[in-house]
Amino acid sequence: MTEIPELPPARLAPRRAYRFQWIWLIPAIAVLVGGWLALRAIMERGPTVTISFATAEGLEPGKTRIRYKDVDIGMVNAVSLSPDRSRVLVTAQFLKQAEKLLVEDTRFWVVRPRFAGGQLTGIGTLLAGAHIGVDVGTSGDSAREFTGLEVAPIITTGLPGRQYRIHAPDLGSIDIGSPVFYRRLKVGEVEAYSLDKDGKGVSLKIFIKAPYDRYVTPTTRFWNASGIDVTLDAGGLRVQTQSAMAILVGGMAFENLPGEPDLAQAPADSSFSMRRDRAEAMKAPDGQMQVYVMNFRESLRGLAPGAPVDFRGVVVGEVLSLGVEYEPAREWFHFPVYVAIYPERIAMRRPPGEAPADADADARRVKKGLLKAIVERGFRAQLRTGNLLTGQLYVALDFFKDAKKVVINPATVPQEFPTVYASLEDLQASLGRILKNLEQVPFAEVAADARQTLQGLDKLARRLDAETAPEAQAALASLRLTLGNLDRTLAADAPLLSDVRDATREISRAAQALRSLADTLDRQPEALLKGKREEQP
Repeated sequence: MTEIPELPPARLAPRRAYRFQWIWLIPAIAVLVGGWLALRAIMERGPTVTISFATAEGLEPGKTRIRYKDVDIGMVNAVSLSPDRSRVLVTAQFLKQAEKLLVEDTRFWVVRPRFAGGQLTGIGTLLAGAHIGVDVGTSGDSAREFTGLEVAPIITTGLPGRQYRIHAPDLGSIDIGSPVFYRRLKVGEVEAYSLDKDGKGVSLKIFIKAPYDRYVTPTTRFWNASGIDVTLDAGGLRVQTQSAMAILVGGMAFENLPGEPDLAQAPADSSFSMRRDRAEAMKAPDGQMQVYVMNFRESLRGLAPGAPVDFRGVVVGEVLSLGVEYEPAREWFHFPVYVAIYPERIAMRRPPGEAPADADADARRVKKGLLKAIVERGFRAQLRTGNLLTGQLYVALDFFKDAKKVVINPATVPQEFPTVYASLEDLQASLGRILKNLEQVPFAEVAADARQTLQGLDKLARRLDAETAPEAQAALASLRLTLGNLDRTLAADAPLLSDVRDATREISRAAQALRSLADTLDRQPEALLKGKREEQP
């Protein structure tokens, strides 16, 4: 049996001291830096916002940035469809410092290249790609869900000026960014437009920059100044335009009535109506209109709705409509023309000291005066040619002394306004009467009498030629002989003229002798008695 060697006794060995490994310092620093960056990212991380757009064109998660005044304030994280698939939902992460910018009326839009109002914007996105622009609102309530704009706003928040709403029957050539002019100066732009809910017009939103917005008052008139306004009507040919820009991109203009007192500035978001052109916009206030019917007997060709009703050069109304009516009792046709006369365009001249009345009272007085003038002074309506080139007509009001008396029933609605023939119609009627009288002239008898008279004159001429002509020839020969003798007598070498010249010389010498005698008697009066004495030198 083999013996097992004895093991040495165990001894307690002292514990070795721990030695720090410097290699672990690098991961520790990395962890600290990473933790700090993560904590900083969490602290700087702002709110997450959802923005809905109609399309995601140009938007890429992780690449598309959100910029405010060209400063990055956020990034698009995700793009998805809405539950009903009608919109695109963009999830964006904003910086902490941009949290105060996310209020209810803040606006977002995708910046792309765009041509509006004669200006090309967003050119930088052709190389750098599209980004989302921001216009910070003024509301005090924060929001996290927004509806993005499909078109970039023309005017951003903070620009001094005021917005106004314009209602128009149609848009014409106006577009977003179209200029707004005041006395041919560009003072604003069109921000947006939309179709009215009833489909009968359009509404536009415009912005007028300061300080020009102070010229917009509650009575300011707006009109469409797009392109070239060519008007050919009873007033003639008119061509108007605001500027070359208005011809290319359209626009509108506004102005106040001449002589209007200075009024306070119109409040922001006030509503105005846009007229077709400046002439229509600057017409005198219409106020309450009075409708009359005029039955003309001549052709209405050339007369159209909108034609002016003129009172000695002043437009006091316009034509509303015209038509044709059949009267069974008389078996005849009438051509009624309905016109509107605006009493406010006829100023009321009051006696000194009389207080002004209200508009309704003045309108009644004007109507009463018109009816009185119709009955007593021959106040009538007449069709006249306003333009010989186009043949367009207008209704003229004037006094006609020879107009037939009429009886007016004030209770008739609408009131009938008596008419007279137009000047051209009068001329045609006069020519017709002359032709009718000419038809009654017996031209055959007149021609027979004229033929007999000519025959008598022919006989008289032959008799004169046979009897009177020889005697006249003899008288002419005798006269020619007498004139020859007279010519010879008055010749330069004729004896008669020589004798006359000699007699004239003798008379001249006698006159000189008499003048010498008169001088001698003047100096020596006694010379007739004593004789002439010799004068001493």
